[in-house]
Amino acid sequence: MPTAVPLLFGRSDEIALLERMTAAAAAGRGGALVIRGEPGIGKTALLDALEQTAVRHGLRVLRAAGTESESRLPYAAIHQLVHPLSARVGTLPAAHRDALRTAIGLAEGEPDVYAVARALLELVTDVAAAQPVALLLDDLHWLDRASLDVLGFVARRVSSEPVLAVGAARTVALDDPQRRAGLPETELSRLGGADAAALLDSRAPRLPRVVRQRLLAEAAGNPLALVELPATLAALPATPTEPPGTPAEPPGPLTGGALPLNHRLEAAFAARAAGLGRRATALLLVLAADTTVDLRRLLAAASETCGEETGLRDAQEAIDAGLIETAGASLRFRHPLMRSAVYQRAPVADRLDAHRALAGQLAAAPDRRLWHLAAAAIGTDEALAADLARYAERARARGATMSAVAALRRAGELTDAPRTARSLLLRAAELASEVGARHEVEQLLAGGDLTGLGPVEAARLTNVTEVVRYGRYRDALQRVRELTDIAVAAHRAGRPELSMQLLWRAASRCFFQATGPETASARAAIAALVDVAAPRPDDPQALAVLAYTVPEERGAEVLDRLRHATADGPDARRFLGSAALVLGDFARSCDWTDVAVADARAQGRLGVLPRLLGGSNWGRLWLGRWDTAHAELTEAHALARETGEAFYAVAAQTSIAAITAMRGDLGHATALLDEVADSPLAAGMRYIQVAVAQARGLVHLFRGEAQQAYATLAGTFDPADPSYHRYMRWWLVPDLLDAAVAAGRLDDARALIAGLDELAGRVRAPILLVAAEYAAVITGAAESMPDTGELGGWPLYRARLQLHLGRSARRRHRTQPARDLLRAARDTFDALGAGPWSEAARAELRATGEQSRRRVSAAREQLSPQELQIATLAARGLTNREIAERLFLSHRTVGSHLYRIYPKLGIARRAQLAEILDGTAQR
Repeated sequence: MPTAVPLLFGRSDEIALLERMTAAAAAGRGGALVIRGEPGIGKTALLDALEQTAVRHGLRVLRAAGTESESRLPYAAIHQLVHPLSARVGTLPAAHRDALRTAIGLAEGEPDVYAVARALLELVTDVAAAQPVALLLDDLHWLDRASLDVLGFVARRVSSEPVLAVGAARTVALDDPQRRAGLPETELSRLGGADAAALLDSRAPRLPRVVRQRLLAEAAGNPLALVELPATLAALPATPTEPPGTPAEPPGPLTGGALPLNHRLEAAFAARAAGLGRRATALLLVLAADTTVDLRRLLAAASETCGEETGLRDAQEAIDAGLIETAGASLRFRHPLMRSAVYQRAPVADRLDAHRALAGQLAAAPDRRLWHLAAAAIGTDEALAADLARYAERARARGATMSAVAALRRAGELTDAPRTARSLLLRAAELASEVGARHEVEQLLAGGDLTGLGPVEAARLTNVTEVVRYGRYRDALQRVRELTDIAVAAHRAGRPELSMQLLWRAASRCFFQATGPETASARAAIAALVDVAAPRPDDPQALAVLAYTVPEERGAEVLDRLRHATADGPDARRFLGSAALVLGDFARSCDWTDVAVADARAQGRLGVLPRLLGGSNWGRLWLGRWDTAHAELTEAHALARETGEAFYAVAAQTSIAAITAMRGDLGHATALLDEVADSPLAAGMRYIQVAVAQARGLVHLFRGEAQQAYATLAGTFDPADPSYHRYMRWWLVPDLLDAAVAAGRLDDARALIAGLDELAGRVRAPILLVAAEYAAVITGAAESMPDTGELGGWPLYRARLQLHLGRSARRRHRTQPARDLLRAARDTFDALGAGPWSEAARAELRATGEQSRRRVSAAREQLSPQELQIATLAARGLTNREIAERLFLSHRTVGSHLYRIYPKLGIARRAQLAEILDGTAQR
């Protein structure tokens, strides 16, 4: 591009960074980067320079750009990238091949966006195996949402591949979905004084001093302004000579100093376009209305618009004016602001004519034609609204949810029937809320007429607002009552399934937020309505609602139903797993949820995986299955950030902090917990607060801060404390009692847990039974470890009781029984990797006169969480491709990980993995 080199003045640091990343990709170590900056700052110029660098290093360059005219077309940018690789698509496994072909419109089907993402990852990494690849993506802010999600997925997974992914985007708000992934970014600043002056002098070396100073001041370091404004001044007619001594005033676009620079640039480009002939003006407007149209259709549409034959000479006129340039067999604007200037300043009637003419030229591209017809429509058009609604369903089926939302929004504007418009608006809001597009939902709700809603529409709207405005309702109990009232109205209107959805949302608030004793009547009202609204007594969602709202009153009934429940589909399994989890039946919860996780992995449902993995592994923590829990919680944390599910990232981090504390890294655990405490997403979320209190209490206990440990854990039993939870507090009884013994406050603890035996006997939830058995030993109600009961399946708690009883026996000088108990505890803690408790058991053994060997780390502890996942799946016999499908990686990345895993474990082949991970062999 002509402007590429001048716009790179002062960019030596950025060029050096891209040079290093390119060299690394050529050597097999990929990376990703997003370049951000205001319009005209030189983002595209850097991509042009990077393309030259990539070619010099031997990389194959694949380039795509977002365009405003294609921003509502699903997978438009993916089509650009895949087109040069069409021959390679056919060599992919059938599922990947079909997903890509369907996404770009070559086959019928309904691919999930992450199925397309996995397919593109496989395609790019396969190509990169033969020749390193550079993916250069311009104007990310105009990419269609489906393409953006797919490309973000790929960019996050190329660090161990010979693939470099670099995108350029305008500086935008922090809630931009482009930033969900946390990809590395660099922000381009304006040029410094010396660089700005050098750039201006290179383009306009003979400017009068006053004009030069004014230009430097107006441009304020923006490279595009420094390049283009002098050219605009040169094209303007000369002004009369001022009297001697009068300061020179540049004419035209530099006047009106209050205008933002972008507006001044647009004005400058508009002034440049104003001198063009009729045909060239028409050609520019048609190109501005659709920057992707090919040259033949461009000229034909321009001819129709202006009523005169338009040809290449007219295109050359616009090229000579510096507004457009050739791009292969077509034309493009030299900068998006030039396109904006031409389109925004054209008369409305001319813009509508341009869209109609383009629609006439795009019969072979029905989706693009439809959008041009929608852009050309004035007033209402019922037929066109119906076409857009049908398009929306097609787009949704292809995983392009935000394209569907845009179509429904425009359809609502084109219909003259208020009820239909409200229905379309609500459908758009529902779809946007499903993918977490909160900003778009708020725009929809603010711009639509939502007065006079009936009970069904009100229920649908409430479902949406619960997703996008969850944190705005400060009075959780009042919100629970509102949700219940709306659910009652929906049920009376004949929509029990909608009523059940709202009851589930109300129940969730009861467990997460409204957890105090004052909630009894509200919880009872929910349970009563569930009994009549549920399609059947053993309905999984109904069981989950009862578990969340009335665990003390009806927990035994729900647990009994869970033992005989069957699940039809992933959503049913998720509800059953959730019901078992909140009641404290962690083993059954893991069983149900693990199947739901497998379903979600197979279907590529990344959006639901963080909550599933977080839930199942909270229970796995206390069952002592830490290796799996840590690996899957780490995955959940990464996926939650990637998919915008920020709350589940906080929840996963809380559980990771608990494992970190129990393994003895107290400083890191404290840092993790402090981050959770500082997150606004944790405020008012009682189940997060009680989990944080549990982990902090353990940290204090391990540090020997017994009084602080007891105070922290006892707070969960105080209704006035932010960490109070009417049901989950009982889960902390073993930790509370350990702290109470250490702090000499056992009598105080007995008073706090006075109702435990009765509750455990009534509900029969495993965690309550474990807590009651543990309490019986610690408080002296039982003299020894129970031979039967729940504790046998909970090794962590059993070993902790063995430590307590062993310590007690030693103090009574019963040396041999003490040693037997302490050895058993030590061995369990060693197997778990529970460092603080292991050291406590060893210290007690030393006090009996017995020395223990130092714990030998298991070989698997040498692996990162992701490496452990890969090694475990490989040990089960899964192929690299099967592992890649489960973990959303490329099969080549899996192979690279295994290549690094073997020497860490001290093995040479795959067949040895099972033995080493089972712990039968150690380094």
